[in-house]
Amino acid sequence: MSIKTNLKEIIKKLSEDVTLVAVSKTKSNEEIMEAYEVGQRIFGENKVQEMAKKWEDLPKDIEWHMIGHVQSNKVKYMAPFVSLIHGVDSLKLLKEINKQAAKNERVIECLLQVHIAKEDTKFGFSEEEITTLWNDHVLSELTNVQIIGLMGMATFTEDDVIVQREFESLYKLFKALQKNNNAIKTLSMGMSNDYKIGIKEGSTMVRIGSSIFGKRNY
Repeated sequence: MSIKTNLKEIIKKLSEDVTLVAVSKTKSNEEIMEAYEVGQRIFGENKVQEMAKKWEDLPKDIEWHMIGHVQSNKVKYMAPFVSLIHGVDSLKLLKEINKQAAKNERVIECLLQVHIAKEDTKFGFSEEEITTLWNDHVLSELTNVQIIGLMGMATFTEDDVIVQREFESLYKLFKALQKNNNAIKTLSMGMSNDYKIGIKEGSTMVRIGSSIFGKRNY
């Protein structure tokens, strides 16, 4: 099926309170424009320089989300335009985003990435680190970042029970943080292989690539 057909089918399955991030990493401008023509305006990339080039070339009403692991020295390249950074996994990175946002006279929205998977290769804070960070006054000093929620990646497995439990634990942490902060509104969990489970467990944002664009181009 075509990109347009795939996208329309996925949109039909999503409720209005779930935001779709079309993961366009490695995809061409022409492929992105096919999704754009259907009405998609939020796209996710995992490499800063690739995203910056696409931002330069493509319509300016596109919201660009950084969904991959971010190196601190690359933040400056996306600070002028990025709409949301999903994978903030350290206080050091958060401080650098704040610094670069200030230089650009912006407030950049961020999600804190929580390590919920069994795989050591995935990044993120532990639940305990999130709680400690939240209770630390340092966050209130970062005036050019706005933490609006959490992001997590489940274990890559065909065992749906494992995925469901990991998403459930992240949702509980999300709700706990939400009690004390009205800014917490976004829970990004679920990709092409597990977004349906993510939505059942309370996700408000899903990151879908291959189900829209086809297999990734390496």
